[in-house]
Amino acid sequence: MNTGTEPVRPASGSVTVLGERHNDLIARARKVAQIAQENAVAVDAEGRFPREAFAEIRKQRLLGCMVPTALDGEGASLAEVVDICYILGQACASTGLTYAMHQVKMGCILRHAKGSPALERILRRIATEQLLMASSTTEGQAGGNVRASEAAIEVHGDQVTLERKATVISYAIDADGIVTTARRSATAASSDQVLLVLLKSDYTLERLQVWDSLGMRGTSSEGFTLRVKASADQVMAEPYERIHAQTMVPYAHLLWGSVWAGIAAAATSKAQSFIRHAMRHSNGQPPPAAAHFTQATSSLRTLRGVLSAALRGYEAASSDEKAMTSLEFQSMITMTKVQVSDLAVTTVMSAMRACGLSGYRNDSEFSIGRHLRDVLSAPIMISNDRILANLATTALMTPLPSSIGG
Repeated sequence: MNTGTEPVRPASGSVTVLGERHNDLIARARKVAQIAQENAVAVDAEGRFPREAFAEIRKQRLLGCMVPTALDGEGASLAEVVDICYILGQACASTGLTYAMHQVKMGCILRHAKGSPALERILRRIATEQLLMASSTTEGQAGGNVRASEAAIEVHGDQVTLERKATVISYAIDADGIVTTARRSATAASSDQVLLVLLKSDYTLERLQVWDSLGMRGTSSEGFTLRVKASADQVMAEPYERIHAQTMVPYAHLLWGSVWAGIAAAATSKAQSFIRHAMRHSNGQPPPAAAHFTQATSSLRTLRGVLSAALRGYEAASSDEKAMTSLEFQSMITMTKVQVSDLAVTTVMSAMRACGLSGYRNDSEFSIGRHLRDVLSAPIMISNDRILANLATTALMTPLPSSIGG
C-alpha cells in the first residue's frame, strides 16, 4: 500500500522535466535523509542545529543546487527542490524546514538579482562553498507581519548600514549569510522595503532571546540584534513588494508545505507499520483504531494533491507578471499554506490515533510525539489566523466560480 512517502511530483504535462538530474538529486537527498533520521531524536531532545545532516547536505552539494550552471550550480528547478524538502521532512523536520528556508532565500535572489555582478558573485560562492543562508523578515512590534519593516538602511557612499532588532532569525549562528528586509530609507513607509543579501563578514549578531519550543527545536529560531555594514550593491534593486508576491510567498508556501507533508508522510508510515504489526499478532484482525489509518492516508493524499496543484499553478504563472499579481493567483498560493498546514496536522493526528497508546508514548518504536509537536508549528509559527484575516478583503472581491471546472 502506498502511504504517500514518494516525492510530491507534478502531474503529467508539467513543464518540469524529470530526468537524470532529478533522479540524482533525489538519490543525494535520500543519503542526507538517512543521516538526518539517525540524529533527529538527539536534535529534538537537545534543541540544537542538525549539524550532522547539514554536513551531509554540503557533502551532497545540495545548498546551491538551484544556482544556474553558469554560476557553478546545477540549475535545479523548484519542483525538484520541493521533492528534496519532502524527503528531508520525513527524516527530520528541523533539517527539512531549515533547508526549505534557505532555498526560499535562494529563489528570491535567483529570480530578482537582475544580472547584478555583486549578487552573482554571492550566488557563485553559495554554489562553490556550499554556504547556508538564513532569513530575517520579522522584527520589533510588527511581529509576523513581514510586509512591514521598522529599521531602515542608511547609505554612506558605496556602503550601507542597518541595525535591526529581529524577533526571529532561524539558525542564525550556524548560517554563513543572512537575507534581510529593511525600510528603503529613514523617511520611507514601513511597507517600502528592500532586500539585502549579506555574508558573515557583513554583520554581527547580538542574541536577544533563546529558542525553547514545543517542536521544530532544531531550527534554533532565536532573536538577535542584527548590525550590518555592507556594500550598497548587495541591496537588491527590485522592490521587496514584488519579490514578496512573485517569489517569497510562492516558494515559502510550496517548500514549507513539502516539509510538513513529509512529516505527515512519516507519521502515516509509522501508523501503517503499527497496523501491520498488530495484525500479525492478532490472527490478521485489524486493531480497533485502524479506521484512523485510512483517514490518515486519505488526508495525506489530499495534502499532496493540494501541493501538486499549487506547484503546477505557480509554474504556469511564473513567467506572466499579470497572472502572478492577479487576485486569483495570490489567493490560491496564500491559501495553499493554510490548507496544507491544516491537512498536515489532521494527518498526523489520525496517524497517532491509529497507533493508540503506542503512538502516544515517547518510548515506543511507533511513537508519533515528535512528528505531532513538529507539525503543530505549521499553522502557528506563520499564523493561519493572520493569513485568513489578511485574505478576507481579497475573498470578498474575488468572483465565485460558476462551475466545477471554472
